[in-house]
Amino acid sequence: MSFTFEPGRTRVVFGRGTASTVRAEVERLGAARVLLVARRGGEGVAADLGPLLAARFTGAAMHTPVEVTERALALLREHGADCVVSVGGGSSTGLSKALSVRAGVPQVVLPTTYAGSEVTPVLGETASGRKKTRRDAAVQPDTVIYDVDLTLDLPLDVTVTSALNALAHAVAARGNQNPLVDAIATRAIEGVLHALRENPSTVEARTELLSSAWLAGTCLASVPMGLHHKLAHVLGGSFGMPHAATHTALLPHTAPADLAKRIHGTATRFGAATSLRELGMAESDLPRAAEIAEHPEALRVLTNAWRDASSD
Repeated sequence: MSFTFEPGRTRVVFGRGTASTVRAEVERLGAARVLLVARRGGEGVAADLGPLLAARFTGAAMHTPVEVTERALALLREHGADCVVSVGGGSSTGLSKALSVRAGVPQVVLPTTYAGSEVTPVLGETASGRKKTRRDAAVQPDTVIYDVDLTLDLPLDVTVTSALNALAHAVAARGNQNPLVDAIATRAIEGVLHALRENPSTVEARTELLSSAWLAGTCLASVPMGLHHKLAHVLGGSFGMPHAATHTALLPHTAPADLAKRIHGTATRFGAATSLRELGMAESDLPRAAEIAEHPEALRVLTNAWRDASSD
């Protein structure tokens, strides 16, 4: 056994109704002028921020295109914002990270999906059709406010693919030589699959999904990016594939055998796509995607995922 472990610096506030603490969290960071990043919703958070709200940006996009970041950065500077607060899924979180690291301001993230990226030091940005990933403690949010109530209206189809996206993070970390990371990953995997076993729309299931997504993101911060995430980034950045749905389609073909069948069964039970073909990926694009991924197993895995070939 050999490992190096450095705990993340993110403060976590978890529960129901915790979104109301956003102003206190911003003030704790010493900030007074907030740029709110929220594609939709966010009105309650805006009201809670009160006079701290300086401006709002609604144009966050999947895979964090740099041109979108530049527009948001101009707005941040125009209004003299000294903090970013984001409300939403991975797109809003990614933009918050990109803005924070560029402007050198703190950030508070309120996730409304199970992306998990809100607790990682990882930022993936897309430019000229390529998604590049950087790992830097400076991009990790200062505070994450997990409010279960913000997830209650998440549509069922998005709930399932988002939860399986979180599951992919935990699968990547399971078996780590660090016993703490392995234990967290195992707990996250079982939590997601348990919450999706029956009705994932109950408050209890939403709570378990959100806490499991937090655990999954936390352990992902401690492991290098493997083939699964490399392929997901290539398909998203270079082929415009939807992020969470792509994770869902890939995962039965990248997960260890003892999990692959359970994951596939969970996805199909809720009608989620389990092949890249269902998501509109052209078979003729597979060799190019494999080339970009630069991994000897990339084409085989992509082909299986496109065909939905058995992962047994």
